[in-house]
Amino acid sequence: MSQERSTRRHRVGELVFRTLTSPGPGPATVVLVHGIGMSHRYLARLHGRLTAHATVVSVDLPGFAGLARPEQDVDVTRMADALTVVLDELMPDRPASLILVGQSMGTQWVTELAARHPQLSDAVVLIGPVTDDRRRTVLAQAALLALDTLREPPGANALVFGDYLRCGPVWYLAQLRHMLRYRIEERVRDLRGPLLIVRGSRDPIAGRDWCRRLRDARGRGAPVALVEIPGRAHNAQHSAPRAVTAAIVHTLGHLLGSQPGQAPAPLAGSRDA
Repeated sequence: MSQERSTRRHRVGELVFRTLTSPGPGPATVVLVHGIGMSHRYLARLHGRLTAHATVVSVDLPGFAGLARPEQDVDVTRMADALTVVLDELMPDRPASLILVGQSMGTQWVTELAARHPQLSDAVVLIGPVTDDRRRTVLAQAALLALDTLREPPGANALVFGDYLRCGPVWYLAQLRHMLRYRIEERVRDLRGPLLIVRGSRDPIAGRDWCRRLRDARGRGAPVALVEIPGRAHNAQHSAPRAVTAAIVHTLGHLLGSQPGQAPAPLAGSRDA
């Protein structure tokens, strides 16, 4: 990761955020948002890869990554609105292109942000999106998480459970309730720019059928693509950062400045492993 990385704290009311920014080439900025219980740490490999193509910002959300837990409830909408304030503060001069990337529950926060504030982002990337509309119960998600743990490399599991301990059960369960209630398949219809969905081919949490339904929910003619990372599970951005970066650059290269003078890659269909 770039040695020029800078770290800032941001306060929006009682909500405290942390951003980690690495400058990169080109006109674009990519914002990475972690999932429930997690932090920027399991996005670090993707962060480092993407800095070869753009300025990259990783965000730690309130109550996670050792940040203060809010006293009041914070649903997906409130978190997304607060995150908008953070990005406005961090980037008062809007970059030429802004790509929002969420992983797991982070996909809900970036989707809501982009739907409510369409002027802010140019594209959205959902890695391992949640929650499968046919498995929206605590027991179902716990079983899928246990199965995913068996499919992840030891290093990924160490990061996940280390961050879970820092988050604590109270805040985790409070956010889990919102995660299960959020209808991401309805909100993706309100996105204006390109949508890229990425999943590991062995991801039991963001299954293939669910990701296809989510892709199809975008509507006919909408710019959307689905890419699978072979042999990887839910945390593909950690276990296969090069492949995830390649999927983003290949699909959204026109925004990253990787294809100067060329037309954007088509997003009307999907690519499934």
